[in-house]
Amino acid sequence: MTLDDKWFTEISVSSGTAFSLKLTHKVHEEQTPYQHIAIYETEAFGTLMTIDGCIMLSDRDNFIYHEMLSHPALFSHPDPKQVVIIGGGDCGTLREVLKHPGVENVRQIELDERVTRLAERYFPDLCESNCDQRAKLQFIDGIQWMADASPNSIDIIIIDSTDPVGPAEGLFSLPFYKNCHSALRQNGLLVQQSESPLVHMDIIKAMYHAFQSAGFSAVSTFNFPQCVYPSGWWSATMAAKPGIEQSLRAFREQDTSNKSFETEYYNAAIHRAALATPEFFKRCLSKY
Repeated sequence: MTLDDKWFTEISVSSGTAFSLKLTHKVHEEQTPYQHIAIYETEAFGTLMTIDGCIMLSDRDNFIYHEMLSHPALFSHPDPKQVVIIGGGDCGTLREVLKHPGVENVRQIELDERVTRLAERYFPDLCESNCDQRAKLQFIDGIQWMADASPNSIDIIIIDSTDPVGPAEGLFSLPFYKNCHSALRQNGLLVQQSESPLVHMDIIKAMYHAFQSAGFSAVSTFNFPQCVYPSGWWSATMAAKPGIEQSLRAFREQDTSNKSFETEYYNAAIHRAALATPEFFKRCLSKY
């Protein structure tokens, strides 16, 4: 990351690229027990949150990420009622999940409470559902929470994490996925942000291997644009327990088309298109 009075620049060493946003001013900065958080106002992308020098979200484009991390999984499951979000401290994914009227309970397990409190202050639209009676926010270690979770108690687990470094590294591990598999009901689904296929294929390949080693019977990755993240091409990966494998491809398309709420990006056609697999992706994952 580089920063002067006018620009915030995130350098991606792995891809040999950088992404910059022109700033108007810094509005907040602090070091929490877990990470460094900064909030800026930008000329073109509204409010910007960074963590440890990496862009987490902006006003202008966060809706793509939050919608694609939540709605494909919720419309793939036959009847999701109990949902757990690991991470997701900005509460955008929580807001999208709670748009589904059939969802009865959502637990958001975020390690760093300051992420949520700053989101409530600087990204209030993302936090508009925090007081929903169905929502429960807990500020504890998500890895430990999942290890202690009751077996067969959750319909969907959404892992809305930062990159697999530091505190989030364990969220990409086989022991964690095994605990998720145990906590999911028979027709349960897990979905996790899975970085950029263009520059992080090694991470995605490791995820596929770990999901299958943990007992998931089917894995599928869907793709979407996200210009503030490295390469501008991002993804999320779903893993299904035995008995629900076909749902990763045969989602509830009619329900999607007739959804009772508004979205900015997601719809049935976007869902179908996001599941299309690029040829190089097929080659890279052919052994899985």
